[in-house]
Amino acid sequence: MDTTTSLDGLVCVDCATTHDPAAAPRRCPDCGGVLRASYDAASAGVTRESLAGARFDGLARFGDLLPFPAEALVTLDEGTTPLIPAPEFAAELGVGAVYVKDEGANPTGTTADRGTAFAVTAARDHGAEKVALPTTGDAGQSAAAYAARAGLDSEAFVPTRSTFVAKAMTNVHGGDMSVVEGRYPDAVDAFEGAMSDEDNAGWHSLAPFDTPYRHEGAKTLLFEVVEQLDWEVPDAVVHPTGHGLGVVGSHLAAEQLQAAGLVDDAPALHVAQPEHCAPVVAADDAGDDDTEEWERPDTLIGALEVPDPAGGALALDAVRDTGGWAVGASDDDALEAAVQLNAGGIEASATGGVGAAAARELADGGHLGSDDTVVLVNPVAGAKENDVLRSHLMRKGV
Repeated sequence: MDTTTSLDGLVCVDCATTHDPAAAPRRCPDCGGVLRASYDAASAGVTRESLAGARFDGLARFGDLLPFPAEALVTLDEGTTPLIPAPEFAAELGVGAVYVKDEGANPTGTTADRGTAFAVTAARDHGAEKVALPTTGDAGQSAAAYAARAGLDSEAFVPTRSTFVAKAMTNVHGGDMSVVEGRYPDAVDAFEGAMSDEDNAGWHSLAPFDTPYRHEGAKTLLFEVVEQLDWEVPDAVVHPTGHGLGVVGSHLAAEQLQAAGLVDDAPALHVAQPEHCAPVVAADDAGDDDTEEWERPDTLIGALEVPDPAGGALALDAVRDTGGWAVGASDDDALEAAVQLNAGGIEASATGGVGAAAARELADGGHLGSDDTVVLVNPVAGAKENDVLRSHLMRKGV
């Protein structure tokens, strides 16, 4: 594998064993734990000055803070998404500033593209014939696009309720798709059955936290936010959360930015979930170290209907290590917040509305200060969830 010189290896979060990236394509070979990349901060040649002299586009510009160099990366020019001021929303919350990090501007309209770029690169370098994953929808479209770019086949296992757009575009990009009757856990079961089939020995898993590289890609979001704010670290970042890839990635980014001497502190990282599928929120409220499966998930925000998050424990660590909170929001509040942002010209998705509604809860609870800079992550393009948003307006008689 062609990796950056600063990458020391992959470290298991459970047993702390370090593995050679070339020998560990999935989870820890010793205990099955999640792997995260380890870097030699002293050998990373990334500085504020070096970034200022580089074009502000793409992920690989962050060089030695990442596992793969620019020339090795399977890329569709993901990243460099807008950070859009939302002054009216800031005034409503009573904070200094609100910005929306609009991940809908990524190539397939989702923040998943950041991690997919790295995960597909690793799969190609490990000799995969096909990449596969269970998904609520959007990551399947992303995987199909990046696999096509890399010359690989792909298969997404999606529940029937996945959006038409995500399913259609998965096929348009040339990806195979198994539409599974039921909800997301049923898609996970189908995926795991396929991965255990001897006939699929050439398949490579892109499931969340099955590969160390999806959360590696996710951390580039916070890299960009800090640079876009002229190296002023925001006080709070609110992540709508399913499996936890986004908030875990931002936690990794904050640690790495500090280790590289690029910033002095970390933002408070907040998890936002639909209140009727909120396993991270429930675990945080109970003081637990890991999540328990949500028994009866029932939310209109299908992208976040993940009852048993693969990164639950790591998401809790991110929240607690940075002084953040895990907050639930009702579907109606989330949809109304998304519509409000759209009325101000920001094309927020229903998924992004969960974060905006959670920010209201944080402000009402006294967890955001009057001078705070708050970043709301909009993980998905609003147009990908237009049916949910339009239905909300119709229920209001609009």
